[in-house]
Amino acid sequence: MELNNKVIIVTGAGGGMGQVIVSQLVEQGAVVIGIDLSMDLMPTYDRFIAKEASVLDENKISEIFSDVHHEFGKIDGLVNAIGIAQSATPIEDVTLEQWNRLININATSLFITCKEAVKYMKPKRKGSIVTIASISAVRPRPGLQSYIASKGAAESFSRAMAIELASHSIRVNTIHPGPADTGMLGQFAAKDADVGAMKEEIFRQSVPLGELIQPEDIAYAVVYLLSDRAKIVTGATLHVDGGRGL
Repeated sequence: MELNNKVIIVTGAGGGMGQVIVSQLVEQGAVVIGIDLSMDLMPTYDRFIAKEASVLDENKISEIFSDVHHEFGKIDGLVNAIGIAQSATPIEDVTLEQWNRLININATSLFITCKEAVKYMKPKRKGSIVTIASISAVRPRPGLQSYIASKGAAESFSRAMAIELASHSIRVNTIHPGPADTGMLGQFAAKDADVGAMKEEIFRQSVPLGELIQPEDIAYAVVYLLSDRAKIVTGATLHVDGGRGL
C-alpha cells in the first residue's frame, strides 16, 4: 500500500471528487481526516474521521489540525480538494459578493489550511501538500473569469509554498483536472442552459482524448503525489485533463 499509516487531511471530503480521493487514500493504507461544511455526504470507512467545519473558519481549522496531531503525533499530508464553481456569467453581471466567495473558498482557504499543516510538518522535516486547481487556469473558458482567477491563485500559491518549504523537505504540488464527470460540472452552465447538452457538446468535446475526466483519475494522481514515489517532485502542476490543456 502506497500510503501505509500516513495521516492525511482532506478538505472538501464530502464532494464528488473528495469522496473518491478519500476512498483511494484509505484503500492505500492512510488514516484520513475529512473536513467539510456538512457531515451529510461524508463517506464512512475504517481509518476515516469526519470533521464538520468551514474551511474559512481559521480557529476551527486550527483546532482540527491540533487535535489530529495530538492524536496521531504527525500530519503527513494535506489535500486541498475543496472548491466551488461559477455559473458562466459575463463579468459585468458578476457581483463583488460572488467574486469574494469564489476567491475565499478556492484560494483563501488554502492559506488557512497550509498555514496549519506546515506548523506540524516543519518539525518532522517531511510532508506533502496537494491542491486541486483546474485546467481552466491555463485554458480559460468565457464567463468563468472569477473561478479561473481563484484557481490561478491556487496554482501560484502552491508554487510559492513549494520553494519556501523545500528546505524543510515539504513538497507542494498542484493538480489541474480537466472537465470532470461530477455534479460540479453542471454548475458551470449559464442560467437556464441545457446541462446535459453542455456536458456533451462543450466539455466532452473539448477533451482531445474524448472522455470526461473521472474522479478516480484525479484520486490516482493524488495518491502518487502523496506517496514516497514522488519524493523528489515539488512545485509541479500535473495536468490530469485528457489533453484539454494542449
